[in-house]
Amino acid sequence: MTTLSRPPADPSTPPPGGKAALRNWLLFGLQDSKGTHQGPGGVTTAHEKKHSWWQVMCLTGVDYFSTLGYQPAIAALAAGAISPLATMVLVAVTLFGALPVYRRVAGESHRGEGSIAMLERLLPRWGGKLFVLILLGFAATDFMITMTLSAADASAHLIQNPIAPGWLQGQNVVVTLFLLALLAAVFLRGFREAIGVAVALVVLYLGLNAVVVVVTLREVFTHPVDLGDWWTTLWTSHGDPLMVVAIALLVFPKLALGLSGFETGVAVMPQVRGDEADTAENPAGRIRGTRRMLTTAAVIMSGFLIATSFITVVLIPAQEFEPGGQANGRALAFLAHEYLGVEFGTVYDISTIAILWFAGASAMAGLLNLVPRYLPRYGMAPGWAKAVRPLVLVFTLVGFLITFLFDADVDAQGGAYATGVLVLMTSAAVAVTLSARRRKQRKRTIGFGAISVVFTYTTIANMFERPEGIRIAGVFILGIIVISLLSRIRRSFELHATHVHLDRQALEFMSSTLDGPIAIIAHEPLRLTAEAYRNKLTSAIEVSHLPLEHEALFLEVVVEDSSDFETELRVNGVSRHGYRVLEVHGPVVPNTIASVLLHIRDVTGLMPHIYFRWTEGNPVTNLLRFLFLGEGEIAPVTREVLREAEPDVTKRPWVHVG
Repeated sequence: MTTLSRPPADPSTPPPGGKAALRNWLLFGLQDSKGTHQGPGGVTTAHEKKHSWWQVMCLTGVDYFSTLGYQPAIAALAAGAISPLATMVLVAVTLFGALPVYRRVAGESHRGEGSIAMLERLLPRWGGKLFVLILLGFAATDFMITMTLSAADASAHLIQNPIAPGWLQGQNVVVTLFLLALLAAVFLRGFREAIGVAVALVVLYLGLNAVVVVVTLREVFTHPVDLGDWWTTLWTSHGDPLMVVAIALLVFPKLALGLSGFETGVAVMPQVRGDEADTAENPAGRIRGTRRMLTTAAVIMSGFLIATSFITVVLIPAQEFEPGGQANGRALAFLAHEYLGVEFGTVYDISTIAILWFAGASAMAGLLNLVPRYLPRYGMAPGWAKAVRPLVLVFTLVGFLITFLFDADVDAQGGAYATGVLVLMTSAAVAVTLSARRRKQRKRTIGFGAISVVFTYTTIANMFERPEGIRIAGVFILGIIVISLLSRIRRSFELHATHVHLDRQALEFMSSTLDGPIAIIAHEPLRLTAEAYRNKLTSAIEVSHLPLEHEALFLEVVVEDSSDFETELRVNGVSRHGYRVLEVHGPVVPNTIASVLLHIRDVTGLMPHIYFRWTEGNPVTNLLRFLFLGEGEIAPVTREVLREAEPDVTKRPWVHVG
């Protein structure tokens, strides 16, 4: 016996041609509809190594903490002298809003599905799936802009470094495209989990930022002129202290980039090592570790946000934050070069470029985790969407397009990024509010409801302030919905069943037929009277020429949720008014019938013959009913599903219509 997973290749066999080789390469590798993959955010199996919560915090931190590379500059440009106060409001929302919400999400979505999966469970059927598709559009906006914005900011740090070659000046788009292409190359080659790299990057980056903060804070308080100038600007511009606070409350949505990272933190939750007593249904240790991870990350980031917003707005001239200024998109790097020298500043730039690039890798892995988890299960993605390489190419091309449209401008992409982040956080707040309400937890429902209102306000304010974000998200949403519905229509004639199970009574019903075809009459489960069964049997005998010597079975499909695609079917044998009935619950009548017929053929070795009556009504209307309600033109669609599933006509169950 060999231990090879496949037989060795025959050396005499010619290699596949160009198109075949390209197709095999594209579709090879990581694929599944459950969302496991090799990368940050991947879902590990039971035998794979887990990590301490602080190590996983570094994995999610490459996305969360890397925003320090551009957040202070964007905050200063958006809020001006009032930036530190607006940042304090942001920190309050983070610690008393986002953190409690995601601590609850971690408890209710411990497999890393996040708030989208919670809403999917709370909002079933087509409405729920459409809502999930819309959220996927915002999530795609979040992750795609994370990739392009991080690459653009990494380019800014590289180009504006004093020792960078002069020919790089003005080449932000080219450098950003190169970084995105490099990111794609890594995933096309095969991305391996790299928590060790994440730990090294985060420790180095936060350490360098801590040095910059300490040195510049000392500069602020030992040379109070700059501090006095900022204070004068603050009060002469706004005057009344209450007005300053009010403006800070109104401005803080512009700083929403500092809220990123929570959704990623839940996504990497399966990497956290739990207790030995943890079970799949109740991993208490993993949940506890994840909550500790989220809290620690939020506290660290909050401290850095307050400190950096203060030192940047005090020490950096306002004109340097403008497009073309030395601090645009790189405020802390500007301070590192200004107060710690070119050597330290260059090391800081290198660490910033590395963590921003790795944040793009985390975002790419998030997309590869998100798309296969939902769309194939809904029947709303082409078959190749289960393979990594085609998705990587698609996401990279979209990233190229976004980079061209925004000219690799960090500030211009901030609105779209904030929109994606805020919508996901609002959906999480709504999800935990609905969850608390369903469990009749009145105080928590009120608390989470208040947080939902805050996030809703922040999201709407951000959309009005920076409408380009909702426009980009709208493009993503429209694209996902259109592609999903077209894919669903194209795949409508596939078998949907992942497994078919016949109970004992159903098997006994078929055991009396030993050598002939199994006659089955399709029957609507809405008509369950003895007269309805008798009329259906008489019709099959007289119109469809059902042989009298065959003792017919009735097959009834009860449509439950027509929006489902991949389902497991259980066929139960029941007796009604002396008639033998096979009852099965499924999302779509024709596809369910076809799956049951093929399973009966395989189990019994006998050929099933099914008898239908023509469906009344307009064919177009019936086709639409089939696509969206799982009913409609039953007979011809069942035959078409069987034809696609079984190309050999001699092995295909027979369909009779009268």
